[in-house]
Amino acid sequence: MERLPMSDAKEILRMRWALRLSVREVSRATSASTGVVSKTVKRAELAGLTWEAVDALEEAELELRLYGVPKSARASRAEPDPSFIHRELRRAGVTLELLHLEYLEEHPGGLRYTAFCDRYRAWHARTGVVMRQVHRAGEKVFVDYSGKRPRFTDPRTGQSVDVELFVAVLGASNYTFVEATLTQRITDFIGAHTRAFAYFAGVPKMTVPDQLRSAVSAPCRYEPTINRTYAELGRHDGTAIVPARPRKPRDKAKVEVGVQVAQRWILARIRNETFFSLEALNRRIAELLKEMNARPMKRLGDVSRRDLFERYDRSALSALPSEPYVISEWRGAKVAPDYHITLLNHHYSVPYSLCRRGRGGSLDRHDGRGLSSRRAGRVARAELRGIPTHDARRSHAGGAPRGVRGGRCNHRVGARRRADVRGVGATDPGVELPSRDRLAICEGLAARDGHVRPGASRAGVRARSDARRAQLQAGRATPEARPRVASAAC
Repeated sequence: MERLPMSDAKEILRMRWALRLSVREVSRATSASTGVVSKTVKRAELAGLTWEAVDALEEAELELRLYGVPKSARASRAEPDPSFIHRELRRAGVTLELLHLEYLEEHPGGLRYTAFCDRYRAWHARTGVVMRQVHRAGEKVFVDYSGKRPRFTDPRTGQSVDVELFVAVLGASNYTFVEATLTQRITDFIGAHTRAFAYFAGVPKMTVPDQLRSAVSAPCRYEPTINRTYAELGRHDGTAIVPARPRKPRDKAKVEVGVQVAQRWILARIRNETFFSLEALNRRIAELLKEMNARPMKRLGDVSRRDLFERYDRSALSALPSEPYVISEWRGAKVAPDYHITLLNHHYSVPYSLCRRGRGGSLDRHDGRGLSSRRAGRVARAELRGIPTHDARRSHAGGAPRGVRGGRCNHRVGARRRADVRGVGATDPGVELPSRDRLAICEGLAARDGHVRPGASRAGVRARSDARRAQLQAGRATPEARPRVASAAC
C-alpha cells in the first residue's frame, strides 16, 4: 500500500472517529478510495490509537506508529550512481534496463528495476536539466556564431577590427571548438567547419547550424534550401546538414550554452589584452580553449569535456576524408550575345546555342590562387599568378586593340622577336598572354633594343609604322633602309 501523507491520514481519522461519518462519506470528502479509508482506520486501531492520541501526535510520530520502523535491509542496499547512469545513457544502444542488469551483477542484493529507475529520475529532476534531445556519441555537432565579438588592432591604421567568433559543440561530450574568423561569409564559414573537424579528428553524422545566409540560401521552417557550397562540404566529409528551425534555440541548445561558456571563459579573459593580427588572436583563443575543455563539470560528476570526448565521441566519429575540401563558390551567369559568360572579370566561351540563357558557374579556390569555371560549355582555366588573364577566344569589337583580331598580329614579326616574346611568357608556361599584354611586351622589347624611343606611345609607334609602309609602297624608300619597328602584337 502506498503511504498517505500524514495530513491526509489524520483528516481521515478525524472524520471517522470525531465526526462519526461513514466510510463512503469520508471517501467522498477526502477524495480517497473506500479501501484506503478502511485500511488507514484499521492500521490506527491495530496501533491502539484513539482520536485524542492522534490529535496530540506530530506527523513524523504518527507515521512511525502507523507504519512502524523501516526495514533495515533497505538501508543496506547499495545505491546506484545517478551521474554514472546519466553519462552511460549517452552511448549508442545503452538503456536503463541494461545498466540495471550490470548494477545487479555488481550488487546482487541491490535495488529492483523500478526502484533503480526511480532513483535516477529523482536525481535527474533535482539537477534542473531539461533534456529535450538524446545525444548519442558521434551523432551531432552544433555550430553557431557568438553575438559578442572579439577584436584585434590593425597595426597599419591603429583601428580596432571586430571579428566573428565561431563555436562548434559535440552533442554527447560537450567538447567545444572555438575560432575567430573575419566574417560570416561562406569562405570563412566553410573554413571554420573544416578546421573544427580537424580539431575533433573526425566527422559526426549530422551538423546542425542556424539558418544563417552562409548555411541556408532559402530559409524555411520545414524544408530549408541548403547553400550549394555547404551541401558540397557535407557530401565530401560525409555529414548530413540538418539546420535548426528559425527562432527555435532549443533545437541547438548545446551550442547556445557553448557560446555562453566561450564568452565567459575566453572572451572575458582577453578583454584587456591587445592583439595585432587575427592569427595572434586565434593563438590566444586556442590556449584558453584547451583550458576550458579540461575544466571539470560539477553536474556530471566532476569530469571534463576532454575526458567525455575521449571516452565517447572520439571512437564514434567518422574518419576525416583523405583529401581536404576545396571551397567552391556557385554563382549564376547569363550568356552574353558574344556567347561568353563572365565570372570574377574572367570571360569563358560557351556553345552559341546557349546565348541569353542562364547557366550555373562554380568558382574553385585553391589557396586563393586558382580559378576554374564548370558547366560552361567549353571549360577554360586560368591560373592567377600576377598577370591578368582572359579567354583568348574573346574577339568581339572592343575586345582587342587596333591591328589585332582573335589574338593574331596584322604585321609580320621576325623569328628573333617571336623567340623573345616566347621567352617572356616561358616563366609561366600554363598561361597564354592576352593580346594587349603581347602588344605591351613587343613594344617593351623594341624600346629595350633601341628601335623605338623609350616612353613612346602605342599610337606613335603605329603612326610611324604606317607612314614607313606607305613610303615603301610608293617606292620612295628601299627595304634596306627600313627601320625595325615592333609589331602591334605577337
